[in-house]
Amino acid sequence: MLPYIAWLCFLFPLIGALLTPIFAKIHPRLRDFGAVIFGALGMIMALAMVPFIWSGAAWIGTPPLYWYEHSIEWITVPVINFSIQFGVLVDPLSVFMACIATGIGFLILVYSLGYMKGDESLTRYWFLMQLFIGGMTLLVMANSLFVTFIGWEIVGLCSYALIGFWYNRKNMVKDDQLGEVTEGKLNSHSGMKAFIVTRVGDVGLLISIVFIAFFTVSAGNPTLNYQVLQTDFTWLYNMAAILNGLLLMGVFLLFFLGPIGKSAQFPLQFWLPEAMAGPTTVSALIHAAAMVKAGVYLVARMAPILVSAFIATSGTITAFVLNNFFLIIAIIGTFTSFMAATMALTSKELKKVLAFSTISQLGYMFMALGIFAFTADGIIGYTAGVFHLATHAVFKALLFLSAGAVLHAVHSKYLTDMGGLRKLMPITFIVMFIGVLSLSGVPPFGAFWSKELIFASAWELGAMGSIWGWIFLAFGAITAIMTIFYSFRMIGLTFYGEPSAHVKSLESEGHPAHDPPGVMWIPLAILAGITLVIGFLQPLFERYFFTFWHDQFNLIPGYPHFGTIIEDYIYFFEHVFTNPVYGISPTFLISLGVILLGGLLGYMFYIRRSWSPEFVGRGALGGLYKFLDRRWYWNALMYKIFVNGGLWFARGLFNKVEIKGIDRANYAIAYGSVGLSRRWRRIQTGVHSWNMILLLIGALLFIILLLLFQFLGGVLMIPIPFLP
Repeated sequence: MLPYIAWLCFLFPLIGALLTPIFAKIHPRLRDFGAVIFGALGMIMALAMVPFIWSGAAWIGTPPLYWYEHSIEWITVPVINFSIQFGVLVDPLSVFMACIATGIGFLILVYSLGYMKGDESLTRYWFLMQLFIGGMTLLVMANSLFVTFIGWEIVGLCSYALIGFWYNRKNMVKDDQLGEVTEGKLNSHSGMKAFIVTRVGDVGLLISIVFIAFFTVSAGNPTLNYQVLQTDFTWLYNMAAILNGLLLMGVFLLFFLGPIGKSAQFPLQFWLPEAMAGPTTVSALIHAAAMVKAGVYLVARMAPILVSAFIATSGTITAFVLNNFFLIIAIIGTFTSFMAATMALTSKELKKVLAFSTISQLGYMFMALGIFAFTADGIIGYTAGVFHLATHAVFKALLFLSAGAVLHAVHSKYLTDMGGLRKLMPITFIVMFIGVLSLSGVPPFGAFWSKELIFASAWELGAMGSIWGWIFLAFGAITAIMTIFYSFRMIGLTFYGEPSAHVKSLESEGHPAHDPPGVMWIPLAILAGITLVIGFLQPLFERYFFTFWHDQFNLIPGYPHFGTIIEDYIYFFEHVFTNPVYGISPTFLISLGVILLGGLLGYMFYIRRSWSPEFVGRGALGGLYKFLDRRWYWNALMYKIFVNGGLWFARGLFNKVEIKGIDRANYAIAYGSVGLSRRWRRIQTGVHSWNMILLLIGALLFIILLLLFQFLGGVLMIPIPFLP
């Protein structure tokens, strides 16, 4: 059954997408429930692969194919013996990501039955949502870079179409860059913005894939297959030999540009807040299960391959380049995490607070994956990055869908239009507060365990003597303080205090805010329950991922021997809360300090409201507030350079080159041709005898020219210096 379920986990959503227009013709309810059913089938297929990983049934154990693959021959280039196979790879990472994409995607589809009910474009919505889930699942199940890139582009296309889904809305809104525009124009612009910005990264990724393919051909082992790439590093060594390692660094920086774009990391992070223009269900899918997770997945997929090469070539140019490449990953992730958290402190829209938090949490993941290459037991960094991806997927889906319930109730996206909803929407408040506690890293909720593990990986790097470890830990802790503060700010402005004038006006009009129907809150309850328990699954997660780690990457230090489940849990709790040198784990103390400081500030300002935040609008704090509110002016700078600057450059080309250059040259040639024609026409008298005389003169001149070439030979030839 393994080859069938591996294909069906992404084929079911894709088939459902293709059948959606047909179902819509038969009956709208068949279309709606058909999408949910095909989403459920994809999820079941993904979950059905977990036992094969857990038991080792998918482990082949013979290089180069350690894990089970199933593929078909697709494109063959016989001259260089290069073939591209379209296939699936069943390994811990691919199955784990497929379960996230299809599982959370299924819950979002169920939620959509209530949230999108009555929308006039539901057929388009269901088609794109299923295509989105199918494309993401194909991306993570792919056995090669080439097939991954196909899923990568499907995801990009769907995000563009779904962000701009409500392109035809007529009500007016105000945007910082666009001014007063219709909501439809804003949505279309936001979708195009996401598409164009992520294309920058995609072009870099495609160029790097072409380079990797070329060097595997020159190394005599043409492939883009992930498992084959990790068994023979000749392609990488040959690349490192060119320009003293500069080519290798350039190729992998271009490669990382793809994840930077998709996962909204600096400097391409500015598209994601505008992606909130689409339906909240789309935002949940983008942030929790698809799109932004694709970049983290690709780094997690390639990182073990590069780390194996890094260890195998210790002391060489290759090792030096890869060392700096992983350092760049960690630095960009750390800086992005900090930068986005500061922006969330001042955001006025509910969904944009969550968008900035997504950018920040993705930065944590890249920080951990970058640290992965440096620590003696690199598995800690890898575990931290990938496990935080799992916890974030759950609590971010919970938060976005809860935010959707709030927006559905109050018909506004602004925090100032909310307040006092705790008693009006008790179920939504409870589940969203659980999501906030997880985002804040409060124990025992999911993200506490994964964030603490990220801090532990940074601490280990610092303890090894690297200043970068302490820098990453310091910025990670400061970011965590801000995360708790803006999370409490969000929950306080939404649910605590007095109801806003907007909420009161809705109530007076007979439309009081209320909890969503069961089809919407049941997925929220499921996600809240998973958020409560997922952190305690970390030992099982490590066993799932790393049972075969040492055999698969035999150049990487092995993970400590797995004991019984009870022994694994004892080991897990000991390492979270205790330390053999300090007694209590220092990273656990840092986590507690972060929670207390950020939580106290957020509680006093926005929940208890003992302190007023109004003073931040005055003096130097007012300037800082404006700086953060304008998103460090990075968004405006990108518009000024690439949008306004691009238009200015295009207009200049049109006016100076097109009109005054090319057009004038065309007119000059045309007028000159007409003038020459008129002058030449004067010798055309129409008299036959005169025409014959001119013909004879021309023939005579031609004969004289031939005689000169014949008798004088090369005497008349003009020497040309640059010819040999």
